[in-house]
Amino acid sequence: MSLKLYTNSFSRGVVVDWLLIELGIECERIEVAYKTEMKTPEYLKMNPFGKVPVLVDGDVVVYELGAIVAYLADKFPEKGLAPALNDPKRGIYYRWLFFISGPWEAAATDKMLGVGVNAEQQSFVGYGNYDDAYNAFVVGLGEAEPYLCGQQFTAADVLVAAMLFWQLKMGEFQTHPAIERYLENVSQRPGYKKFADFFSNA
Repeated sequence: MSLKLYTNSFSRGVVVDWLLIELGIECERIEVAYKTEMKTPEYLKMNPFGKVPVLVDGDVVVYELGAIVAYLADKFPEKGLAPALNDPKRGIYYRWLFFISGPWEAAATDKMLGVGVNAEQQSFVGYGNYDDAYNAFVVGLGEAEPYLCGQQFTAADVLVAAMLFWQLKMGEFQTHPAIERYLENVSQRPGYKKFADFFSNA
């Protein structure tokens, strides 16, 4: 088995677990302990941040969750979890991958840590302010029919929905009818149900 996933069951690495279920592929899963194993010289050679997840595919090492998700979707194009390169939906797909990994994660983290952005600072901050980022999120999800790229469920849905499920569970996110409708559609997928059942019994 050439694919190896270095992860922790209490990390965002579980998003990759869900994606692997959707892809229907096997991957060696290596549990890495916080503070100790993640900070060893050997591990830091793979990921200088000393965090999980890390995907190893032969000589290729990929860290950063969004990069791993995109890499796996493109590695297995026959699984249909990414629009084709010549598909107009590819632009929407990219937008969501980068939105959730960039401006939304920054906005949500700042809010969780109590970091405020005043009016003068907003032009220097990629997401502007939290309310703008939240509004962009809701508007975008309102266009999901039923998924982010229309009828095609993609790796971007895994990344976005996982973030939403987690933030709602932790009480870090205000719900909205567009969010609830989107997550209801995603939660009906067999892959999500299998993932949720696995971790509820873990």
